[in-house]
Amino acid sequence: MSDPDDRLGLRTYLTPEEAKEFHKLFMGSFLGFTAVAVVAHILVWVWRPWL
Repeated sequence: MSDPDDRLGLRTYLTPEEAKEFHKLFMGSFLGFTAVAVVAHILVWVWRPWL
């Protein structure tokens, strides 16, 4: 069992290793979502420019 003092932040209940893994998954998901949104905006711009 890990020491409660090894936990990060206020009551996150994550160890540093768990926090790094969560951050890695969160950033991957965020970048994937952003890439899809950018491609969608480019496709809409090509189809029907709004400026």
